Order: sequence, then structure tokens, then C-alpha cells
Amino acid sequence: MNKQQRMKRSLKSRHIQLMALGGTIGTGLFLGSGRAIRMAGPAILLAYLITGIVCFGIMRALGELLMANLKYRSFMEAIRDYLGNRISFITGWAYWACWLALAMAEITAIGLYIQIWLPNLPQWVPGLITLLIFLCLNLITVNIFGEIEFWFALIKIIAILVLIAVGIFMMVIQFRSRGGYVASPGNLVAYNGFFATGWKGFVMSFQMVVFAFVGIEMVGVTAAEAEKPRQVIPKAINGIPIRILLFYIGALAVIMCIYPWNRLSPTNSPFVLVFRDAGLRGAASVVNFVVITAAASACNSSIYTTGRMLAELTSNAHRPAIRSLSRLSKHRVPARAVAFSTAVIALAAVLNLTMPGEVFTLVSSIATTSFLFIWAAIIGAHLRFIKLHPTDRQFKMPGAPFTDWLVLIFLAFVMVVLCFEKQTLIALLFTLAWFAVLGVASLSQPARTKIK
Repeated sequence: MNKQQRMKRSLKSRHIQLMALGGTIGTGLFLGSGRAIRMAGPAILLAYLITGIVCFGIMRALGELLMANLKYRSFMEAIRDYLGNRISFITGWAYWACWLALAMAEITAIGLYIQIWLPNLPQWVPGLITLLIFLCLNLITVNIFGEIEFWFALIKIIAILVLIAVGIFMMVIQFRSRGGYVASPGNLVAYNGFFATGWKGFVMSFQMVVFAFVGIEMVGVTAAEAEKPRQVIPKAINGIPIRILLFYIGALAVIMCIYPWNRLSPTNSPFVLVFRDAGLRGAASVVNFVVITAAASACNSSIYTTGRMLAELTSNAHRPAIRSLSRLSKHRVPARAVAFSTAVIALAAVLNLTMPGEVFTLVSSIATTSFLFIWAAIIGAHLRFIKLHPTDRQFKMPGAPFTDWLVLIFLAFVMVVLCFEKQTLIALLFTLAWFAVLGVASLSQPARTKIK
């Protein structure tokens, strides 16, 4: 893009800080944490710690790539520079499709959550209204997107901080739950020890834990619109370890200190349980509100990400009609790409009403599994980058290239873990087939690219 076509740098530090923070907190923490705890017991804390360190490594590699060239519109341009047009083509279209599928899942979820309050309302209505509202807001200016994500993230953060504060208070007063269990840190090891479900449960939990971090790399899509990228992006990335320790490990540790891990329901939210026992009236409704904001936040992020990614993927297309999708509006927003992506999401949501539940689950599983390959592409680009620029480096990834290889080994380990359950194995096989199709399509792209 030339100077007049570049997107406006309107995302402030607080926007990106909260986006990076809120991006790691999804509905899975509020609703699915009970299932994760039952799978691994207290050892789930170690699984989150290990995965969090790996994700921090991915983000540091991503940050170094972005800081090396502030003209990058997203991390996909770095992949194109260092791994070639074909890998970039595969990764870019897979990433766009992943966010479409995630948005489809989230607007479907919004309909289900709203039905808790309005049971007679058709499931598709809340999701479609949410989609239209966010489309209009995203077409105005990127600053509005940043503001929405800021407040959505703040709601999630406040909910977790309140849970942690309430949990600590319960432990101080030695609160006795309805089951007769006393809140105490000793509950973490009192029931069959830390590795309560054995090494198998611990290893199998990584599939759930890794997918909880899906979307963490979205900060790399905001690079072209960050107000002060050289200061903001490193700060957002460096804060990831503290966020993981506080919001994931802190929240789950508090929950397991209040209630024995084997007494938590895999189908009910532990957040509801804590707030209800603390005397909060309407605890289920409060948590449902937080979950709706989390789903809406993911939907808003999907519209933003798919719009930017589609604009980038079509910017060099040979056909003018396709290339026009990358054109920016007078507000310097890729309005056509945003509108087209939103229309596809809306269409997918309508189709979801006629699809069997298994098909919908499979599509979502393929999307989340695809992120393993996208993260691997980021690490691959970073390895190539440090090989070509061994001395001229800013915001260095600690321990590279050794840490890069550790991340790749971990991602390979997760893929092996996916093979041990039928549902995840099917998703992995379909994901490989999906990437194979993209690989064939990428043959139309020139293999070589010029390093900037």
C-alpha cells in the first residue's frame, strides 16, 4: 500500500494492552474450566504454566518480526518475506477461515446464552443482531473497535479479580462450602495429590489448555494500526506471563482451594459456584452476562481480524475485482473486506441452523487445530529471520534459536496428543486435508519473494 492507502494508527496503548490481555481470556475459562480441572486435577495449573511459557515464546518471536519492520500490516507479511509466498498464501487463507469459523461459533453461542434469559427468542436472532452492530461499528473507525475491546476485556478482568478476591477471603475465614469442605490451600494436594489423575490425565489436558490460548497472536494483526508500535507492542507482549499467572493459574488455583477438584462439575461453571456460595444473588445471571461479553468480544475480534487479513490477502491479486476488496474507506478502514467477511460469517451462522451438531463441532475443531500450524509458521519465519539477521536484531526473543525449536517440539507434542481421542484425531486429519487443499491452491503463487 502507498502512503495514502495505509491504515490509520489509532489504536492506543490501553487498547492493545487490554486486547492482548482479554484475548487470552475466553468463554472456556468461565464455562469450561470445570471440565479441564476434572481432566487433570490440580496439575492443570502446571499445564497452563507450561503452555503459557510456550505462548510467550511465540509472541516474543512474533514481536521481534514486527519490530524488525514497522511497515508490516500484520505478521502474515513477515511470513511472506521469510518463508515465501506459498507458505504465506496457505497460512493467510487458513487464518482467515479460522477466524470465520470461530466467529460462527461465538455468534451461535451468544444465541444460546441469551436464551437463558429469553427462552422463546430464536437462537439466530441475538447472534445476527450482534454481528450487524459490530459490522457498523467496525466500518466507522478502528478506534471504536479498540474502545469496544477495551471495555469487554475490562469486564472479563474484573470478574476474574473479584473471583480471586472472594476466594482469598473465603480461605482467610476458612469458609465451609455446602458440601462441608473447608476452603484452604491444602485442598490442592489433599485429594490424591497434585497429579491426581495421573500422568495420562495431565498429558491429555494439554489439548484443552492450548486451545484456550487461540487468538493470542491477534496482537500481530494490529501492528499497522498501533499508535506507537515500537513502545506498545513489546509492552503488550512482555505482560503476557503475568497475565497468565494471575488470570488463568490464579483463578483456577483459588477455585480448587475452595472446592476439592473432584467435586467440581465438568458441565457447570465453577465461577457460578463460587459467587453463589459467597452470597451473590443471581450468580448464574452475572456469570452469563460475563460470558456473553466474552463471546461478543471474540465476535468483534473476528470481524476485525478477518477484515484486515482479507484486505492483505487480496491486495496483490491480479483481478481488479478481487483486489478492490483491499481498498480502504475514507476512514482508512478496509471496509469492503470487513463487510465481505461479515457476510460470510452471517451466511455460516444461517447454515449452522441446518447443520447437524457434529458438523458444527468438527468445523470449530478444525479451526482451532489449524492454529497449531499458524503458530508453527510464525516460529519458522522467526528462525529464518535470525538466520538472515544474526546481529541486526531488536526486541530479541530470549534464548533463540533454541527456544524456537522448543516451541516447535511442544506444538508437535500437542499434535501427538490429539491423536489419542477420536474427536480430536478426526479434526486433526481434516485439518491436514484442509492444508493440503490450500497447498495445491498455493502452487499458483510465485515461490520466491524479496526480503525487505
